[in-house]
Amino acid sequence: MIIFKEKHALKVYLATLKAQNKTIGFVPTMGALHQGHLSLIKQAQQRNDVVVVSIFVNPTQFDNKEDLAKYPKTLESDTKLLESVACDVLFHPSIEEIYHKNIVSESFDFDGLEHQMEGKFRDGHFNGVGTIVKTLFEIVEPDNAYFGQKDFQQLQIIKKMVEKHQLNLKIKGCKIFREKDGLAMSSRNVRLTKEQREIAPFIYKTLKKAKKKFSDKSADKVSKWVENQFKKEPLLKLEYFTIADEKTLETIIKKESDKKYRAFIAVFAGEIRLIDNIQLKN
Repeated sequence: MIIFKEKHALKVYLATLKAQNKTIGFVPTMGALHQGHLSLIKQAQQRNDVVVVSIFVNPTQFDNKEDLAKYPKTLESDTKLLESVACDVLFHPSIEEIYHKNIVSESFDFDGLEHQMEGKFRDGHFNGVGTIVKTLFEIVEPDNAYFGQKDFQQLQIIKKMVEKHQLNLKIKGCKIFREKDGLAMSSRNVRLTKEQREIAPFIYKTLKKAKKKFSDKSADKVSKWVENQFKKEPLLKLEYFTIADEKTLETIIKKESDKKYRAFIAVFAGEIRLIDNIQLKN
């Protein structure tokens, strides 16, 4: 595996591969890698000649500076993990390399996708996401980029950005990778206490039950049921639960047979914020 810290050197190297008509798969990450990330890398390896992984903890997408400071940074173990799955290239730039001295976000219009769910609770988050992902796409110029569906809203927003800015690549959404007990894999999971980790699978269990209820109950009734379930769990605090249209991400008012719906949830276990989602059938 070749490691680059400077974007110019990476661009020069990748240009030689593209001149040989090799396809580039790209997996952008913030590090603290786990099996979910590796599943994205493996999918990228199956469909591309070369796979590039970036590790960059992006300051402009954190509305909470304390969360940024506590975000796990495990570069040494991340590097070993990438080598174990035969990743081709690691791009690990400094903040200065990406932002120079101007650590601010661009302003994006995602046709309203950014105002739903996470956008209501994390001020400026998606401008930060859009800024770093667009910057990385311009550096790597991949043919395909891979994102997990755990951050489904982010996935839809990145697809929208690619469409609106006419970027020449395809975005691939990959299934949520879960622990054996159902908890969606996240770099934040390592910060959970033993008690929090034991109760955290309750989130996915509740989502699965909500999915069953949605087949014959209204979205409003399902939402109220979920809220009541979390009132019984003192270690978990529900921030939001919503059932939304997969395309527009707008909260459902009335079921329509020709639309696809998904349930989204954000929960605090102490100060650790966990998100998840599940596709629904109406």
